[in-house]
Amino acid sequence: MRTHFAALGASAVLLAALIGRTQDVPLPAKLTKTKSFAVNEIDKAPEKLRTRSNPLANDPESPTAGRILFERHCTECHGNAAEGGLHGPNLRASEVQNAPPGAIFWILTNGIVRHGMPVWSKLPEPQRWQLVSYIKSLGVKPAASETVSLPKP
Repeated sequence: MRTHFAALGASAVLLAALIGRTQDVPLPAKLTKTKSFAVNEIDKAPEKLRTRSNPLANDPESPTAGRILFERHCTECHGNAAEGGLHGPNLRASEVQNAPPGAIFWILTNGIVRHGMPVWSKLPEPQRWQLVSYIKSLGVKPAASETVSLPKP
């Protein structure tokens, strides 16, 4: 289903470009993620854990190990490039990238079960920190537009 929506959006943009006349149409709700979602969840991390620093922050191999873990456990929801998918928000959004490492670690540890984010507390702590290293290494990339340009009738 994810591929179906992506193809629909890409087809609409291509068609609009070919015709040259466009109007903006909101994407289906499942394709958009609100910024407030990420901010609200990050803000729920207890202050004691928010201020916790990543013990692997200076390990040059940590982001690479985190990427492998991300590919194994996270791409299904967050997409191959961590730019969000039908089930998970864009991890390259400024709200996530500017979040304290401890808050991201807290979310990984506790999950956001009501939104489908699994609890990863059984993943060894060093591996959760490697995931934090990888997520922080991605940097900010603007989220895709929440509208698709379609040809005007």
